[in-house]
Amino acid sequence: MENKTINPIVKILLEMGPLMIFFMSYRWVNIPEGTGDEERQLMQILFATKVFIPAILISLGISWFSTRTLPKMAVITAIMVIVMGGLTLWLRDATFIKMKPTILYALFSGILGFGLMRGQSYLQYVMGESMALEREGWMIFTKRFALFFLALAIANEVVWRGFSTDAWVTFKTFALPVATFGFIMSQMGLLTKYAIKED
Repeated sequence: MENKTINPIVKILLEMGPLMIFFMSYRWVNIPEGTGDEERQLMQILFATKVFIPAILISLGISWFSTRTLPKMAVITAIMVIVMGGLTLWLRDATFIKMKPTILYALFSGILGFGLMRGQSYLQYVMGESMALEREGWMIFTKRFALFFLALAIANEVVWRGFSTDAWVTFKTFALPVATFGFIMSQMGLLTKYAIKED
């Protein structure tokens, strides 16, 4: 069966939708009056996690039915959400869901770095269908992405260990996506320089 393309707006909604649902679930859950601040934040993160797991699975399902393909990074992310979110709910410990971005970004950075040591761009394997770059361009872009993922992993560790759960949820929902968007925009010069021109 031939793969179908998906509307860019729908694609963004599928990627950002579960994250916004996570944020809204965290903010809007009904907490009994008199609950201590620490217990309140735990109740909020547990509820948001319960909602986040099915939301990301539904997003993957819609993506599959729309295109008959699943983005590789989205699948890895969903697996991490299920594992770390499941541990959070099972053990009633927010540490696991907070560490999920750290582990995910460190994993991506490590995979890209391993490919670079082998003289390969694994980023090209993931994104090669969406844009055509010369080999040198892919290698530079991959190196920068590996360092960027490592920086995000470190930033997540600093925020969740040094700030409240409220602050971390805001950081995860808004700062991480904005940072990713800003990083990609900053690479437009590189992508333009090494783009393969069609005849």
